[in-house]
Amino acid sequence: MDKLREQIIRENYEIVMEKIEAAKAKRNAGGEVTLLAATKTVPAEEILFAINELGLPAVGENKVQEFLSKYDALRDTVPLHLIGHLQTNKVKSIVGKVDMIQSCDSLRLANEIAKRSLEAGVTTKVLCEVNIGREENKSGVLPEECLEFAAMLEEIEGIEVAGLMTMAPVCETADEYKKYFEKTYAIYLDFLRNKRHNKIESVLSMGMSDSFEAAIEEGATMVRVGSSIFGRRIYPTK
Repeated sequence: MDKLREQIIRENYEIVMEKIEAAKAKRNAGGEVTLLAATKTVPAEEILFAINELGLPAVGENKVQEFLSKYDALRDTVPLHLIGHLQTNKVKSIVGKVDMIQSCDSLRLANEIAKRSLEAGVTTKVLCEVNIGREENKSGVLPEECLEFAAMLEEIEGIEVAGLMTMAPVCETADEYKKYFEKTYAIYLDFLRNKRHNKIESVLSMGMSDSFEAAIEEGATMVRVGSSIFGRRIYPTK
């Protein structure tokens, strides 16, 4: 990676961190916020630069195949998360490698994660994905089903329910985003009150490059930021 690319990533990262701190100062909830870099299409060397030189604390990949292609380079660095939709037939290949699966959206998927985790002798952390915008083209459980879904997942051996994740609909203003994040935070508070097991710190993952400041102000404990750090995604041509 050339020096210019390093400089661009460094400057972008510093801007994102400044915005995170400013949003935390205005937030409606206390506590820390973890920056998770959404690294779809980002080369492993750039991710390693962000980890080793800038202090990036966590990485999230959307697709299993891309996660596996970077795993050897990124293993034993920072927590690695799967943040995209996960098919049950892909679970076996990532259990034991991924630190958290943020997109658990069905009992069928949860049971498969648990089954493969028990076979591997591990417990896998998952987040319940909430379709807060009720969008037909997005995965996740409906808001009114989330607490019952989370309670059912807590009974399954082999997984630990660490919290909630949502992807808000595309909005034009921060205030529009905040309406969705405020609703999700309210569900999250009920989740915390109902949670039976408190072995691990709870996570509310919401907000991306276009909305992470609004998400933090409304209580997010983790934000998934990609293009604001690494620039616009460049997809490989076929």
